[in-house]
Amino acid sequence: MAEYRQPSFDVSIEEEYQFIDPDSRDLRGFATAQGLTLLDSHELGKGDERVAPGASAPVAGTPICRDVKQARQELLRVRREMQELAASHGLKVMAAGAHPFSYWEREREESPRYRALIEDTQFIARRLLAFGMYVHVGIDDRNLAVDVMNAMRYLLPHILCLANSSPFWHGLDTGLASYRSVLLDALPRTGIPNAFRSHNDYLSYVDTLLRTNSIPDPEAIWWDIRPHSHRQDRSRPRFQDGQNAQPGNAETDRPALEIRVCDALPDIDDVLAVAALIQATVAWMVDLRHRNMSFRLYDRTLIAENKWRAVRYGLKGKLLDFGIEREVPIGDLLHELLERVEPVLDRLNCRAEVAHIHTIMQRGASSERQRHIWRQSGEDGKAVVDFLVSETEKSL
Repeated sequence: MAEYRQPSFDVSIEEEYQFIDPDSRDLRGFATAQGLTLLDSHELGKGDERVAPGASAPVAGTPICRDVKQARQELLRVRREMQELAASHGLKVMAAGAHPFSYWEREREESPRYRALIEDTQFIARRLLAFGMYVHVGIDDRNLAVDVMNAMRYLLPHILCLANSSPFWHGLDTGLASYRSVLLDALPRTGIPNAFRSHNDYLSYVDTLLRTNSIPDPEAIWWDIRPHSHRQDRSRPRFQDGQNAQPGNAETDRPALEIRVCDALPDIDDVLAVAALIQATVAWMVDLRHRNMSFRLYDRTLIAENKWRAVRYGLKGKLLDFGIEREVPIGDLLHELLERVEPVLDRLNCRAEVAHIHTIMQRGASSERQRHIWRQSGEDGKAVVDFLVSETEKSL
């Protein structure tokens, strides 16, 4: 019998940042791991090789980190670089799932990937001023990664209840905790994926989309969780599964799960707490698999019911416990999840970060805190922007 080899569970985090005009508090541009996009004729980034797509620094994500403590240092570095870049053009940097009042109807400098998205989705993509936080957790066995993905789909709504920060849109309170999720779900190949029998089954799906010209590459699959690879050298193109895969590199191509359900979060402690909980949940599920135990798989449509509840109510709602077929307060379910992952926390060196989940649950997720500012200020969107900028920059 082959000796069990524990996955690395190394972690990397990507964030999408908004650049804010300090006078109008309007959105002027944003940065992702692929580069910087302009929304109007503002001169941000023009001629600045640091923000060209594919540039090595700054990028809106960390390299592969051995644990979340190293990820904290790398993420602080990234946020400082983004703050410096914004400040050099007289702007502020902000992390949140959506801007409280900016409109999408602006002239923008379109990258080839963005133009391809517009061609594919037409009007839908032009309203997508939505910003996420993406966590990659290393699992060296690709079949194991798919097994964990199948099981972890059930817990994605639980995570979204903690990681929501987009209650406003076009100056209005949407009544939702994560309006970003609604915007993204209007696109194809988003939301909760189906379960797959194996990594080859997943590759067969990807290959079908590639051969039928449905997607240009696997990056156009935007599920809330997907098999992926994270790279140590983030200046190089990402690994692509399927027919168009690039040759693997033992040092830079690292099999991983990418969890994409989270809104971008302003508070870096919240970011690290959610990332640590995701990492710990992956490790717990791998341990279950090693002990020949399985997490019951539920139909995608049932999980989508819980996702809607997370989108609508966040931490103030109830999710469905399909095992007992009853509504349960999200706080109870999160406490149960924290108990499940407790045995792996010291091994992953993330106990302190996961402990911050209790703080989020007690004081509210970002959407709740934004609504408090909104009401306190007389429904002033600029006050919400000021709060988000302050939260983003306070730890820097």
